[in-house]
Amino acid sequence: MDIVLIKGPNRLEGTVEVSGAKNAALPIMAATLLASGPCVLKNIPEVSDVISMTKILRSLGAKISYANRTVQVDTTGVKKNVADYSHVKTMRASVCLLGPLLARFRKAQVSMPGGCIIGPRPIDLHLKGLSHLGAKVTLEHGYVVIEAGKLKGSRMYLGGAFGSSVLATANVMMAATLARGKTEIVNAACEPEVVDLGRFLVKMGADIEGLGSPVITITGVKRLQGCEYRIISDRIEAGSYALAAAVTRGDVTLTKTHQVSLGALWDKLQEAGVSIVEKDGNIRIRAKGRMKSVSVTTHVYPGFPTDLQAQMMAFMTLVPGISIITEKIFPERFMHVSELGRMGAAIRLEGPNAIVSGNRRLSGAPVMASDLRASAGLVLAGLAAEGTTEVSRVYHLDRGYERLVEKLQNLGADIRRERR
Repeated sequence: MDIVLIKGPNRLEGTVEVSGAKNAALPIMAATLLASGPCVLKNIPEVSDVISMTKILRSLGAKISYANRTVQVDTTGVKKNVADYSHVKTMRASVCLLGPLLARFRKAQVSMPGGCIIGPRPIDLHLKGLSHLGAKVTLEHGYVVIEAGKLKGSRMYLGGAFGSSVLATANVMMAATLARGKTEIVNAACEPEVVDLGRFLVKMGADIEGLGSPVITITGVKRLQGCEYRIISDRIEAGSYALAAAVTRGDVTLTKTHQVSLGALWDKLQEAGVSIVEKDGNIRIRAKGRMKSVSVTTHVYPGFPTDLQAQMMAFMTLVPGISIITEKIFPERFMHVSELGRMGAAIRLEGPNAIVSGNRRLSGAPVMASDLRASAGLVLAGLAAEGTTEVSRVYHLDRGYERLVEKLQNLGADIRRERR
């Protein structure tokens, strides 16, 4: 088992390159199943979730290569429409295979997805949307079985208890590209990763309007072509490094941040006293002097991202005053709270609210990561803590952060990875 060891406190300073967006890359890779020719995808991050998706695509019969952040995919020979549990169990984004497999074969069988343990994440909106296109859905032996003699466009409302769904929107959008007629998704997800998927589909020949808005309209076409496409930069990785700078009172410049949209985070950081300067595709984050506590509520885009909640909490534990962090997307996404408490943080949970009594000191301790973003939050806390922090279960980090330890070392962190 690998662990990450951090000796703090460290002040981060320097420049870090933002990688491609994992949450855009995965559905776009799945969408290559819709293409009638090869696709070349650039700026793909080197993370374990991408490796998992390449394995899934290969298991379906795709010819695929992955090197130097470029994925070349040829799905023309794919004849299998079943995504096995052995490949799907580690990654929730594998559910986005449902839409393209259904559109291609008119029948798909995908194992119920795995991924991080951050509370219930049902796929009812996925199934509701695909049913609106004419598909029949059954659940058999842990698999979603979905089939349709033909797919027909429809108007649908795709909202759930916690708002819109990124992957449900992606699934319906992909399936609708080859459906007969017009599909209108109301309360569609507006996240940049959904927009990026839509742009990729359009480049393949899809007819899509309204990307980035709550209403997306797709007019079905007969076929889609292969193409070359560059993935956007990862806004969650960018936000994580920005918060690392804030936590350590550092001075960090993010490069390759074109199309990174984090207005809600920048607003909260500036309210806390952090300087944010954007220029020529770079973002400089400087934190010095006295910081002020701020309260945060996560929302669907363009609200504050749930995927930055744990990292923001780590920052607030070090800022004098009381802050309230409210989780509106995954109300049970607080498994990192007890681990931060082991480091001296004062946090009280009341339902979907974490009440943080900030102070100026954390102490290093052995902690255990529970999910991808919680892992990042614990690493950030370790950078600012006095003494040694040992983070276990760091395989979660590998799912979404490309060379995290190396990038932090380049910024001056005393951090290393060890196998035990």
